[in-house]
Amino acid sequence: MKELNQQEWKEQLEKDDNAVLLDVRTEEEVAEGYIPDAKNLDIYKSQEFMGEVEKMDKDKNYYVYCRSGKRSAQACTILDQMGAANTYNLEGGFMEWKGEKKQ
Repeated sequence: MKELNQQEWKEQLEKDDNAVLLDVRTEEEVAEGYIPDAKNLDIYKSQEFMGEVEKMDKDKNYYVYCRSGKRSAQACTILDQMGAANTYNLEGGFMEWKGEKKQ
C-alpha cells in the first residue's frame, strides 16, 4: 500500500489506464456523495467484502478511499495480502476530497 495525499492520488489516478476506484464506505455514506466511477464495496460487510476481493483482478491498480482514510488503509492491507499488485490509499479520505475538515 502506498499512502498518497489528495493531489498525488488524483493526479496518479487520472493517468492510470489500469486503475480501479474502490469506495469502501457504507451505502449511507455513499448516498451523501461519491467520486464518479467508484465501485462501492462496504468493508463493514466483511464476508461480502472478502468474497468480492477474491474475485478482483490482482493485476489492476486499486485506488481506495473511505470517509477519513482509516478503513481504506485497512482495505488496502487486505488487498495487498490477497495478492493485489498495487494499492493506493487516499490520505484524509472523502471528507478532504470534498473540502470538509475531518472531525
